[in-house]
Amino acid sequence: MRFPVVLFDLDGTVIDSGAIILASMRHAAKEVLGTEVPDEELMAAVGGQMYALAPDKVDQLVDVYRAHNEPLHDELVCCAGMDDVLVRLKEEGRRLGIVTAKRRQTVELAFARIPIAHLFETVVGGDETARHKPDPEPLLLALDRMGARADEAAYVGDAPFDVKAAKAAGLFAIGVTWGGIHARELLESEEPDALVDTPEELLGVL
Repeated sequence: MRFPVVLFDLDGTVIDSGAIILASMRHAAKEVLGTEVPDEELMAAVGGQMYALAPDKVDQLVDVYRAHNEPLHDELVCCAGMDDVLVRLKEEGRRLGIVTAKRRQTVELAFARIPIAHLFETVVGGDETARHKPDPEPLLLALDRMGARADEAAYVGDAPFDVKAAKAAGLFAIGVTWGGIHARELLESEEPDALVDTPEELLGVL
């Protein structure tokens, strides 16, 4: 097999959370900033880049976002076809992990709704490292926990930050376009090693 270790982003890659993320971003911007920020700007801030909206109000924005977002996890579903892909990869003997900007507590909310936790050997949440994507630290922590090397691993994500982090960590960087959060052009501009439009295509690359 090409990549015995495959790490995944969670939002917009494995779980179809684009709609609830956008709803919570809109809510936080309106509550904290008192303004309606264009959706393009909100989506560009997804993935831990909240400071782009208001550098001096990041903590407030994050708190209001979380309070609005976490109850919405009851509505979550997997991205179409991804549950089958994960099961197939696991059956092939791949070792799987999650590296996400979500806090571990919020990841558990998602896994309570979508029972896929057993497929992953490790989960690195956004509250487990000092630095965050696009810094490679979270990906390197996942590899360290798994006792795996970067050259045997791929990272799959829907955000430009995911591609940057994968490249910085020395992993094969795969961008996916089905998340509905980040525009394809933004992913292309980061020059991922592969860019795929469907979970079936992803299987072909891995």
